[in-house]
Amino acid sequence: MEKTPPEHPPPPYIPKDPGRSFFDAINENKRNSFLLIGGVLAIVLVLCLVLGHIWGIGYYGLFLGLFIGSIYAIFSYYMGSKVVLALSGAKPLKKKDNPYLFHLVGGLALAAQIPKPRVYVTEEKALNAFATGRDPDHAAIVVTRGLLDKMDRQELEGVVAHEMSHIANFDIRFMMLTVVMVGLVGFLSEIILRTFIWGGARGRRDGGSGMIMILGLVLAILAPIIAILVRFAISRQREYLADASATRLTRYPEGLKRALIKIRDNYRPVKRATETTAPMYFADPIGKKVAGLFTTHPPIEERIKRLSSF
Repeated sequence: MEKTPPEHPPPPYIPKDPGRSFFDAINENKRNSFLLIGGVLAIVLVLCLVLGHIWGIGYYGLFLGLFIGSIYAIFSYYMGSKVVLALSGAKPLKKKDNPYLFHLVGGLALAAQIPKPRVYVTEEKALNAFATGRDPDHAAIVVTRGLLDKMDRQELEGVVAHEMSHIANFDIRFMMLTVVMVGLVGFLSEIILRTFIWGGARGRRDGGSGMIMILGLVLAILAPIIAILVRFAISRQREYLADASATRLTRYPEGLKRALIKIRDNYRPVKRATETTAPMYFADPIGKKVAGLFTTHPPIEERIKRLSSF
């Protein structure tokens, strides 16, 4: 028989810091995210220009890089979510299996003014969830069995509202684009390095060309590292944004706060999570010990602190 979490009516929502609303947080994080993704795009364009120069085709290198990137993006756009669902072992949820979750997703989708996402469950014991899809019309929310077993209704509502916010804010598409561009940076860098190794550079040999060659070699080595760091930074910004947006949907930040505290106190990694899928999850599914630039999620304590200010 299904375990029904105890229901406690939430108290009236009263912002604790009138000087900082969740609307301020949403605007701030949107701005930061677009600045970061603009930096990755600039790296891609520079690599394309360098590649064109060392191949002796000039600005045609830019068009070649964009053509390759477009093919890669189209494939990821239409097939990415199916691959992610398969990797996570997610199974579709039927209404009879968990009527509360089924109706909760429908109600929050109505509040967010988006189509109701498909709902999936994985048999992971970890307390976690994620959203995937290319847009709100083709989105899905996945929750773990551990989350359903451990969370009460307000906590579960907070987590689902967070994932619903990722869909409503088009984070699922935004992060897909980020992954595509980071992957493209790595691909172009690999081509440039192999061109140098194989001696295939055919650009002009004057002084200015030599500087471009050196720049290209340095970029080919450093660009993938920088792009990955930017991707992690974007992921952290979008988590803050989703927390703020979830508060707007539920008008009850305490539910989301309690969920984060419960995940912190009962943490266990998601067995089927990978480095590629990790940024999609509600909380870090891998359990990295290193904090800071090399993490996909903000510290849980910092997320709790920000929610306390709403």
